[in-house]
Amino acid sequence: MAAPINVEELTITQIHAAYKKGTFTSQQLVAAYLERIKQLNSQINAITTLNPQAIAIAKALDEEYKRTKVLRPLHGIPIIVKDNINTKGLATTAGALALKDFVPDADAFVIDKLVKGGAIIIAKSNMAEWAFTPWHSFSSTHGATLNPYNLEHVPAGSSGGTGASVAANFATIGLGTDTGNSIRGPASHCSLVGFRTTLGLISRADIVPLNFRNDVVGPMCRSVEDATRVLEIMTGYDPNDPITKYSEGKSPKNYRQFLQKNGLKGARIGIMRELCENTPTASALSGSTGMADPEVKALFEKAISDMKAMGAVIIDPFTVSDFSNLRKDVVCFDFRGDLEAYLAKYVKNDTIKTLEDIVRIGSKSKSAEARVKANLVVQNPNCPDVYTSPRRIAFRKAIEDKMEELKLDAVIYPTWNNKPAKINTYNEELKRVEYYGDNSQIIAPHTGKPAFTIPMGFTTGNLPAGIQFLGRMYAEPTLIKLAFAYEQGTKHRVPPTLKK
Repeated sequence: MAAPINVEELTITQIHAAYKKGTFTSQQLVAAYLERIKQLNSQINAITTLNPQAIAIAKALDEEYKRTKVLRPLHGIPIIVKDNINTKGLATTAGALALKDFVPDADAFVIDKLVKGGAIIIAKSNMAEWAFTPWHSFSSTHGATLNPYNLEHVPAGSSGGTGASVAANFATIGLGTDTGNSIRGPASHCSLVGFRTTLGLISRADIVPLNFRNDVVGPMCRSVEDATRVLEIMTGYDPNDPITKYSEGKSPKNYRQFLQKNGLKGARIGIMRELCENTPTASALSGSTGMADPEVKALFEKAISDMKAMGAVIIDPFTVSDFSNLRKDVVCFDFRGDLEAYLAKYVKNDTIKTLEDIVRIGSKSKSAEARVKANLVVQNPNCPDVYTSPRRIAFRKAIEDKMEELKLDAVIYPTWNNKPAKINTYNEELKRVEYYGDNSQIIAPHTGKPAFTIPMGFTTGNLPAGIQFLGRMYAEPTLIKLAFAYEQGTKHRVPPTLKK
């Protein structure tokens, strides 16, 4: 009888080594993860749907490896996918009652790439309904997801289900989406690595949209190396997402070459104090303003010191002239147009065609219902993207010009200036007092620039915090190098303790 598999903190490299040695099979690994979900998910409510075919897929991959002796890049690697990404044969609800019975007949472009790379979709994860909020992950279909590090707190939103489940070791890797914050916020709150890549690098086709001009899909993992391996598979031109044409010739096939432990040596890092000291309002959705939590601030100062010790040259502060004005009026939103196009193309249901149908079907969340109704009268069918909007181009150019002047490799700031909020503040009165501190929505989504979050430690209450690296357009290689070096030099990632 095979020994039980300890799935905690397993990496892709470790799993592939075990397959080669015959320590365990993909079928055994999938079974171990499914058993862990069965034992622990009730505590955090992160999973919406299990894939009934996961074991059969694993068996086929085991047989393939036995026959060929070749492992695909993600061969037999279990993945959890956010519930707004189309997955063939598995419900894709975006957390909404209107889509609770919708099952796509084909995988999203990026899912197809990952599956062909050998990944096994083991489950779908809970999310904030329609991806509306960065604060928490509450859906009409499955309720609220809790933070596995402290069940009294939120995992942030909207990819909180992926964040909580990957943190809790329910799968090896995870996939989220990020319109303003939704990969990086949950990654920060759950001690994970989260990659928001350059707009255009990865296809957003076949995903329930929130704002197609800002939406990004990307990896949420426990290590920079695993996130890099996932990223490597996901990139590429997709004719169904025209913005990906901008990435042609700008994406190396091998991103793993940039996993360099000494990657911070000689790197020039700018400190964006404007996003460190206070908690500025990113938009009407980002809650109150206020002072940064002193514990988070102390972790950030320690991170700066650690980078210096690892050979980085620190430029403090990094300031952009007229920053407060440049960031104004950069949001263009057409939720109605984006969603109705998705419904027409994929759902193909005569009773669910319009935003009015969504309102008629209703929601268990008054805040989500209010957001849908607000968009009934907000229509911007000619919203420009980050490559054509004069405001967005000017905002991006001002930052990149200053980075060029100072010869910076990246700019850093805390991903979230405050601790994860208490879970009871997700209530329908929208008590926002604990929801300030989100820095993720301010630059990257509106400029198209890549931004990666990495664990930077814990505050009182066993609550994680993250540090964010912002780079130039298509500078993923540089960000991987810097983030990997910081991760390897600090080792802040610690798994949560959930009682079986």
